[in-house]
Amino acid sequence: MNLFEKQANEFSRRHIGSNEAETRQMLSSIGVKTLEELIDKAIPASIRNPKTLLVTEAVSEAEYLDLIHEIAVKNRVFKNYIGQGYYETITPSVILRNVFENPGWYTQYTPYQAEISQGRLESLLNFQTVVSDLTALPLANASLLDEGTAAAEAMIMFFNQKNRDHEHVGVPKFFVDRSVFKQTRDVLITRAEPLGIDIITGDFSNAKIDESYFGAIVQYPNAEGSIPEYRSFIAQVQAAGAFVAMATDLLALTLLTPPGELGADVAIGSAQRFGVPIGFGGPHAAFFAAKEDFKRAIPGRIIGVSVDAQGNRALRMALQTREQHIKREKATSNICTAQALLANMAAMYAVYHGPQGLKDIATRINILTHALSDGLRELGFEPVHEYFFDTIQVKVKDSEKLRSIAEGRNLNFFYEEPGKLSISVGENSSQSDILDILSVFATYSEIDESATLFDYDQHAELIPVTLNRSSAFMTHPVFNTHHSETEMMRYLKSLENKDLSLNTSMIPLGSCTMKLNAASELIPVSWPEFSKIHPFAPAFQWKGYHQMVLELESWLSAITGFAATSLQPNSGAQGEYAGLLAIRSYHAAHNQEHRQVMLIPISAHGTNPASAVMAGMKVVVVKSDEDGHIDIRDLKEKAVQYKNELAGLMVTYPSTHGVFEEGIRDICQIVHDQGGLVYMDGANMNAQVGLTSPGFIGADVCHLNLHKTFAIPHGGGGPGMGPICVNEKLKDHLPRHWTDPEPGGSGAVSAARYGSASILLISYAYIKMLGSQGIRQATLYAILNANYMKTRLESYYPILYTGPNNTCAHEFIVDLRPFKASTGIEAEDVAKRLMDYGFHAPTLSFPVPGTIMIEPTESEDKAELDRFCDAMIAIYQEVMEIAEAKMDKVDNPLKNAPHTLHVITADEWNHGYGREKAAFPLPYTRQNKFWPAIGRVNNTYGDRHLVCTCEPTSSYESIGV
Repeated sequence: MNLFEKQANEFSRRHIGSNEAETRQMLSSIGVKTLEELIDKAIPASIRNPKTLLVTEAVSEAEYLDLIHEIAVKNRVFKNYIGQGYYETITPSVILRNVFENPGWYTQYTPYQAEISQGRLESLLNFQTVVSDLTALPLANASLLDEGTAAAEAMIMFFNQKNRDHEHVGVPKFFVDRSVFKQTRDVLITRAEPLGIDIITGDFSNAKIDESYFGAIVQYPNAEGSIPEYRSFIAQVQAAGAFVAMATDLLALTLLTPPGELGADVAIGSAQRFGVPIGFGGPHAAFFAAKEDFKRAIPGRIIGVSVDAQGNRALRMALQTREQHIKREKATSNICTAQALLANMAAMYAVYHGPQGLKDIATRINILTHALSDGLRELGFEPVHEYFFDTIQVKVKDSEKLRSIAEGRNLNFFYEEPGKLSISVGENSSQSDILDILSVFATYSEIDESATLFDYDQHAELIPVTLNRSSAFMTHPVFNTHHSETEMMRYLKSLENKDLSLNTSMIPLGSCTMKLNAASELIPVSWPEFSKIHPFAPAFQWKGYHQMVLELESWLSAITGFAATSLQPNSGAQGEYAGLLAIRSYHAAHNQEHRQVMLIPISAHGTNPASAVMAGMKVVVVKSDEDGHIDIRDLKEKAVQYKNELAGLMVTYPSTHGVFEEGIRDICQIVHDQGGLVYMDGANMNAQVGLTSPGFIGADVCHLNLHKTFAIPHGGGGPGMGPICVNEKLKDHLPRHWTDPEPGGSGAVSAARYGSASILLISYAYIKMLGSQGIRQATLYAILNANYMKTRLESYYPILYTGPNNTCAHEFIVDLRPFKASTGIEAEDVAKRLMDYGFHAPTLSFPVPGTIMIEPTESEDKAELDRFCDAMIAIYQEVMEIAEAKMDKVDNPLKNAPHTLHVITADEWNHGYGREKAAFPLPYTRQNKFWPAIGRVNNTYGDRHLVCTCEPTSSYESIGV
């Protein structure tokens, strides 16, 4: 490789942790000479693809940034007045720099380990409090994917409340007001069909709701900008025994009577306009608030308040028994990834501006909208509605003529139908912008000039007197303190310091693939050419996005061995759902609607059975054999038993146990022989790329977790992306969207055509900078690192499942169950003790209770792998001290872990081991000690005393916050 080739491939050396010398040492430890020899042992020859994967040539980081800039400038940034759930906003620079662009925030994992997640948990609690206060509903979750899917979650929650037996649906109807956003209606229709829900669309003002309805949804303000009075409608629906969801706007609620005070059961919407860029549709945090009656049914994650082992205030994810990985096919939602990073941005926007600041922004928008309406009237254009917050609908005789004038001046309006358009004013709109809009209408009317008055006192007349907000909101001190940039910067840093992220140490989570999120991959996401494009903008304005999307789709299709890709699903679980809908659509197109049985191995990810139920399928569980593999005999028996009803099989490969099962091709053939299709869960794709592929193995469809294999950051629990790739027979059954030029497909699964489009740039960069050879190398090193760690640890811990050559794939399971009988030590104790060593725990008790699953990824170097192995070996020795009665079974470092700075420095120390052993168990911990913010959390206390919003300041006093 000459120096210029070396430069082009520089990113591979920076993404992959270990150098050549370290690679040789690790291979020697395993007992092989080359990486290829290891791969030959780990991966069955029958599924090795002999063809070289060709997707793109690698480029250097500098070249990539030049290249992506050339693509960016093909996008045309207009002033967007399109609205419809996506609005111009201003991201405060202190939040952009210290949260959105800060690896201390965007590389965090979901806060399952609360003791090292208190910063993001506090921020998410702030988010819940903002949502609860503004909607006047007592319970809110920590965000959902987008407004459309949040509405669908509300519908399904209502449906399940009224129809416990899905086989015999007694109350099938759901009312959708005609003025709900179109993308929301489409997602509702998609989600309703598999479950037998009848969507009834109409005008709420003359709707007749009876006992056949289980719920209804209205928009407030609605898609036309109007502010209807919904009180009597809500009362009518509830009198019929049904529930009401209101899709709403948090900023508008600073001025409007909130849904809770109107009597609504649920409020949903998008928090996008709280400082989160439009980004061609995402990622954005949706919100979901509900009455207390729904606390056991509310979808997604809830952050709650509890106490730690020392009695101090502690935050953690509450009511986790509701989650799909526990409830599986009985789950009412398959949500896994939410939008935590964007929820944190929205929360901090609210903290920074405070209640008065938010009200000021809303009032300015309303003043500008009022001025626009007055100016339009002066020009002879009468707004359709009397009352509005930020959106005006007007009629024109020739909307195409007006559109041509507006676009000639770089202005986008929303053209709903011939002769009608809407204009939505945003936070960054100014007085001159309003004059520019009026100038367009003046030119259209061939009037020489236009003008308007900006009356700062009369804006309130645009909101009905009965709907003016009178109740207070966001009264907690956190929203009334950090309003200078200095205060805000320090508050953000104080929260960041409480959290362990990838800039602290490796996060060895099995199945979750916490790899490097390179800076060069992330930089373009905040460029205005990508961040300011509206998802409903005309196609000529997003040619850069179009190029990027087409190339990424083609690369992902090639990597998976399939014919086509949809980038619409904006989480892995939603990708599962979209893939199953494609299978469902295919069977329906072949008059096989009765094929509704989905075979799912007992070891499958928890989202699999939940997604299958959501897709209207019946789950039949397939057993595992004693080696943890799919029991092929049981699979064949069930495939034959249900051959006339078989829709397909959901299978994870490599297996959830981290093994390349040799019978996978036979498994696919068995299902195909009985008329079913094979869905392959792409969670473990990091062990396949460049070596084999789902299409080559024999699957028909797979989803990809771009936030795992393809380097999108986890962001403390999201954003994620879960595109699906399909073979020829399924390519006409991919998700569609109302903005698609061609009809067909299986219906919209996300609110935007390309889901969370702006973060697709990250995966695009990952593939482009690594190139075909680099992405294959990443897979080789992921498998090498896992096998090296397994080799180091297997002398101390039982490794639960391995392949025929004693190899694993890219992850492996350490069995901790033998410790319990002799020492009382459980997997949770090891997980908490790892915090004292400066590490996040591996995946805990999944897929096997009492175990941990370790996945190092390719990005960690040998030194970091060794530090983690040293920590695990030291913990083993501590367990042996308990077994040998050198330490007490109750009073020992594992049972008392983690040890906080407050505990270590307290005057009193009543333990049978020293402070040094507790806090500095290995020499490296002295060099860069990470202190857990709290002691071990008492989850049971928190669930029994459920508090999901910011408490009074007095509750912080015990830990001096």
